[in-house]
Amino acid sequence: MEARKKSASLAVELRMAIMRTSRRLRVEATTESITAGQFTVLALLGHGPLTLRELADAEHVQAPSMTRTVNGLEAAGLVNRLPHPSDGRQVLAELTAAGREVLTDTRQRRNEWLEKRLAKLSNEERKTLREAAEILQKMAAK
Repeated sequence: MEARKKSASLAVELRMAIMRTSRRLRVEATTESITAGQFTVLALLGHGPLTLRELADAEHVQAPSMTRTVNGLEAAGLVNRLPHPSDGRQVLAELTAAGREVLTDTRQRRNEWLEKRLAKLSNEERKTLREAAEILQKMAAK
């Protein structure tokens, strides 16, 4: 029973730490020109063109919501729509050069935020976080 209490306590601590860090990184991604949700779509499109349905499924949102998000990104010149090569009923969204630049710049800001905080840690703390990052990646794998 004691081991279960320790696991539950660790779960709460990890959840809170991950949520706070994630929230802070989202703040670093948000600018006057792009929201955190729009950034997520840009990041998905960074791997290549996707249909709006694929984007909606990946983000667990309804198609009309994703259409609004893509419309906003398209109006900002960050995304283009292309005809689907094999299904005339669908369109693909892809990053423009400006969209790729926003994606790169935002990732750089996030990395810089983390790098500044990591620089304040001891070598041992950084080693521990490196190990924790590997474990978290393993836990998050499907």
